[in-house]
Parts: sequence; C-alpha cells; structure tokens
Amino acid sequence: MRILMPLPDHDFDVTEVAVPWRLLTDAGHQVVFSTERAGTRPAADPRLLTGVIFGQLGAEPEPKRFYQELEADPGFVGTVAWEAIEPSEYDGLVLAGGHAPGMRQYLGSEVLHAKVADFWRLERPVGSICHGPIVLARAGVLAGRRTTCLPKYMERMAYYGTAWKLGRYYRTYPLYVEDEVRQAGARFERGPFAGSARGTATDDGPAFTVQDGNYLSARWPGDAYLFARRFDQLLTT
Repeated sequence: MRILMPLPDHDFDVTEVAVPWRLLTDAGHQVVFSTERAGTRPAADPRLLTGVIFGQLGAEPEPKRFYQELEADPGFVGTVAWEAIEPSEYDGLVLAGGHAPGMRQYLGSEVLHAKVADFWRLERPVGSICHGPIVLARAGVLAGRRTTCLPKYMERMAYYGTAWKLGRYYRTYPLYVEDEVRQAGARFERGPFAGSARGTATDDGPAFTVQDGNYLSARWPGDAYLFARRFDQLLTT
C-alpha cells in the first residue's frame, strides 16, 4: 500500500512520525512524505532528540534510532508538494502531530486542508495522532465522528510544567487541541489517564486508540506503536 504522510518543514514529533514509518515500511508498505514545497528535507523538533528540559521529556531511544534511519531514506528528502498531492494515488493517509511553533505551517495550511478533505471523501484509511486531528477538524470532516487527540489535561500539564523555562512551547495555539476538535463537532474520547508510561514495541498496556470505521486516532507519542499496528490492520482488512 502507498501511504501519504504530510509534514511541516520542521518541528514535527519524532515518535509520531518515525514509529509509524518504521512499522509500516517493515510491514511492506511505502510511506510517501509531502511538504509544502517539493524536495524539502523536513526536520523533527530538535528538543525531542536532546530532551525538552534538563534532558527530559524527549523521545525514547528506539524512536530516536528509527528517526536516524528515516533521515537516510531517499523518500524522506524527495518529498511531494502539498499542492501536487493526488489523493486517489494513495491507499492511506497518516497525519502526525507535534506541538512546537513550526507545526503551524502544516496545521494551518488551507491547501493541505483541501487535499485532506478530498482524500477523506475516498473513504480510505485515515490515521491521526496528537495534534494531527486539528488538520481534520479544519478540513471540515470530523463532525459526528468518534476521535481522540491530545487531551486537554496532558497539554495543560506539559505547558504549566515548562512555561517558566520554555514559554508557550507546549501551546501551539491559544485554543487547546481537544477544544478545537470538540468545536468541529467530533465525538471526543479522552481514554484512560496517561501518566509517564508509554506503549512500546512489546507492550500496548499504556496505549489508547479510537477507531471509527476507516478512521483511527491516538492521543500522544505514547500511543504510536499501537497506532501504527492498528493502522496497518486498517490497510489490510
């Protein structure tokens, strides 16, 4: 299957991109990356590679290793322009997240919103994680659909715990992700309380996803492994 994954030029979440890429390509699928301008070499949020604050809150070692492998993939450099996306050429769409300021290029693009809406109408598998559902909300396709996203309590805790040092690093927009998704008419599902435990390649215990027909969503990087595996199931069933 050919899976489209649009990205901003920089600041996307390491885990939410590298884990689905690794697991889906290992399952035999092709992941095609897309940026605003063709041929852009996108870059993840650097804080997630070194540690957000005092070396903590960054990506785990395995996703960071996957990201290093991703950077060496020719397809990661040879990106398709958002404007040139032909939705019918893809079997699935994955919308990753991230909270640093560079994400606004991707979350707010009217060109990308239109392409995503066109793909949604094909009724093929769509997956979104963390801030990714904002793209769907702004594309006008989430009304009445069950979804999760970055819960307000998680966004709030991250912001209040780091604002003294990083300012609004954890607040991409004034409106919380959950609030924007709810305002789009989606049926939001928060899931169980998420502490510091994350799902892994061998343990889905802490992870949570929501499936509504051909649409799959997840909350944060801690759900990425389960999200990728369930998206693979959507593609092959």
